[in-house]
Amino acid sequence: MRDFNLMISTSRGNERNACSEAWYLLREVGDSDVKVEPTGVIGLLVSKTSLDPVKAVNALRDILRERPWEFRYVLRVVPIQAVTDSTLNSIESKALELSNLIKEGESYRITVEKRRTNLKSAEIIQAIAPKVNRKVSLEQPDKILLVEVIGKIAGVSVIKPDDVLSIEREKRTL
Repeated sequence: MRDFNLMISTSRGNERNACSEAWYLLREVGDSDVKVEPTGVIGLLVSKTSLDPVKAVNALRDILRERPWEFRYVLRVVPIQAVTDSTLNSIESKALELSNLIKEGESYRITVEKRRTNLKSAEIIQAIAPKVNRKVSLEQPDKILLVEVIGKIAGVSVIKPDDVLSIEREKRTL
């Protein structure tokens, strides 16, 4: 799937169960047309939801708080706002396009997660950072410019740190 807007992680060997669980949970939050597929990378799925991906993650968080037992296989859900080829130029272009979501006065950090690629995190960061005219904060950024590379495709987002749903971290706070 090339037009995904959620990345979902699970434990090794539970990809099929996590696909079913994510499909069910996203339908629970109002998406009647959700698609979930394994990526071929162990423990990693992608999903296309008709909902806004950040709002979908927040709705899943609400289910987790009310019914934590519903989450058995899904470990983490990350909203993706744009998908592009995993060339340095394409990633840079898409990241700069989304960087306008980092408002004047907000700080940011670039986070790169990569699988099945020869691209280096440092070269991705060096291609983007000098062109984003905002304050950098590695420890407590207001926004995260997230680049997720999976082989020949990359997902890019500008999100708040708490827009990523980590099931185990959330369960510890219940």
